[in-house]
Amino acid sequence: MASIEQRGTASGRPGGSPGISFGDRLSMRTKRLLWVWGFLVLPILFYAVIRFYPTAQAFWLSFTNWDLLRPAKFIGIANYTKLFKDPQFWKVFRNTFTYLIIGMPISLVLSFTIAFFLDRVRFMHGFIRALYFLPYLTTAAAMAWVWRWFYQPPPIGIINDVFGMLGIPQQPFIRSVDQALYSIMITAIWAGLGFQIIIFMAGLRAIPTTFYEAARIDGLGEWAILRKITLPLLKPTTVFLVVFSSIGFLRIFDQVYNMTTNDPGGPLGSTKPLVLMIYQTAFNSYAMGYAAAQTVVLFSILLVVSLLQLFILREKK
Repeated sequence: MASIEQRGTASGRPGGSPGISFGDRLSMRTKRLLWVWGFLVLPILFYAVIRFYPTAQAFWLSFTNWDLLRPAKFIGIANYTKLFKDPQFWKVFRNTFTYLIIGMPISLVLSFTIAFFLDRVRFMHGFIRALYFLPYLTTAAAMAWVWRWFYQPPPIGIINDVFGMLGIPQQPFIRSVDQALYSIMITAIWAGLGFQIIIFMAGLRAIPTTFYEAARIDGLGEWAILRKITLPLLKPTTVFLVVFSSIGFLRIFDQVYNMTTNDPGGPLGSTKPLVLMIYQTAFNSYAMGYAAAQTVVLFSILLVVSLLQLFILREKK
């Protein structure tokens, strides 16, 4: 009897029943949530520090006249007023959307066409797919300098050499106000083609073959199958690539900077995108407040374009 009483007293409960800890009172679902948030808290804090804080700081700096030498002074919307009255900004704005409006559809159509036919190739399929993906792995600077060499006048430029053999007059390409932007756009399309092809092929492989078998049994031709089965079922992949590609063209920088390195964004600003304008404002003029205002405008454009595309391409119930 004494030993039983001692055990009951030690446990804090009469009769010796063991105490129930705080962890025992939690449900299994609550425990899982605690474990999940325990693992996520550090990445979330890290992401907030390196992403959210700089973004908030950029918004604040856009209302100041900070130039790295003096403390930031609040000037209200003066930077935005100056920006929207600047003719150079509207030229850069037009260049940026030219890259987007022309480059994005062409890149998507090309990548889907290549992926569609490459998916039917069985001989050396892996090797051909690797060849298409290789440009995406190449550093942007090296790729831009190679294409700059291609565009040179003869006898250095390969493209003009080929034109000469075909009897076509040589072209100025990146030395022309009219051709430079489209010459750089071709380079950007070629650089991102491999990634888009791989994603489209993954989407095509994810479509069950039973749909195609049933369609052929019903007598549908290849064009009808493409239009009524392949493209609708490929919509999630297409939405992802549309948004991803649009952000890439709106943020184009490497190709422009490296291919027009003697006159970045030239000739005469005909190829300059908004990201390059931000770079030059910040690190050539040291007008950090004005550059921050341009950054906020670019952020707003990216946000609006992405949300608009997601709204237009959303899955209808």
